[in-house]
Amino acid sequence: MTDNTPKDLLSGHARLERNVTLLGAVALVVVAIGGIVEIAPLFWIDNTIEKVEGMRPYTPLEQAGRDIYVREGCYTCHSQMIRPFRDEVERYGHYSLAAESMYDHPFQWGSKRTGPDLARVGGRYSDAWHVQHLANPQSVVPESVMPQYGFLSETPLEFEYVGDHLTALSRVGVPYTDEQIEQARQDVLGQADPGTPAGDLATRYPGAQARDFDGNPDLISEMDALVAYLQVLGTMVDVDAAAAQEDLARETGR
Repeated sequence: MTDNTPKDLLSGHARLERNVTLLGAVALVVVAIGGIVEIAPLFWIDNTIEKVEGMRPYTPLEQAGRDIYVREGCYTCHSQMIRPFRDEVERYGHYSLAAESMYDHPFQWGSKRTGPDLARVGGRYSDAWHVQHLANPQSVVPESVMPQYGFLSETPLEFEYVGDHLTALSRVGVPYTDEQIEQARQDVLGQADPGTPAGDLATRYPGAQARDFDGNPDLISEMDALVAYLQVLGTMVDVDAAAAQEDLARETGR
């Protein structure tokens, strides 16, 4: 405080600091006002996320792989959010769009990276590379501190109730149709088992890749699911066109 500060202001501030109840009440009012200013506008706009062409919900197999990814704590070392900074874009690819996470529950944003960002890892490496990297990370990246996940190749994927999982996701806004939910178990088989016809998988999930992901056609494993999930990350949309679409929506106030 300067010598020009009014004494009544000083005395009022001192009383506020010494009265815990009053300080708490004032802090609550300030936080409430700030929260209203940030949240209230969301009730007067049609969408908080501009939809982009190509974005779709995960297939049942990809969603199962995502659940394994979260279960094993992969998100604690790998973010899935490329920020619009030159160093990140040059290393990882086009910056992430909000629409690319619109069906993620929970989303995998963040900037904590013990390992690289995975927002655009899909299609960057072969299935065999992913399997080897997960089984023995140091064999492909000697300096890696990542633990080994070889047990995923030997663990059968439990997908008997995968339809129930899609039902739960549909209740929080993921647009799974009744047909997708009914066919969920068959879609897991069709996507991961070369001996099972994929049927209408490509119709229900445009661009879905169907093959044996872990190199063992005799078992649909948790490794199949995790690799299927990794291979789809960042591949659903044309990011350059989608980014231009988001910019246009922002400029026109839609």
